[in-house]
Amino acid sequence: MSFRPLHDRVVVKRIEETAKTPGGIIIPDTAQEKPQQGEIIATGPGARGDDGKVVALDVKKGDKILFGKWSGTEVKINGEELLIMKESDIMGVLEA
Repeated sequence: MSFRPLHDRVVVKRIEETAKTPGGIIIPDTAQEKPQQGEIIATGPGARGDDGKVVALDVKKGDKILFGKWSGTEVKINGEELLIMKESDIMGVLEA
């Protein structure tokens, strides 16, 4: 099954962070915060402006992004935990 987001929504896969402190202490899963970084898996076509024309998104598939701690809605698609959020919930694109 495939999923195509509508309007200005994007599908994001969280990027897992390391579970070790700089001193080498391993942090258990229950004590870790959910990562606020992710990779865009799919995007919608864009939002409609006041004139009725579609305004393209500033992000694209494959972009690494930073988003708010409580952003998006968690869903499970094909056994994979993903987030669906609006483009406005994205704080920025991480560049190498």
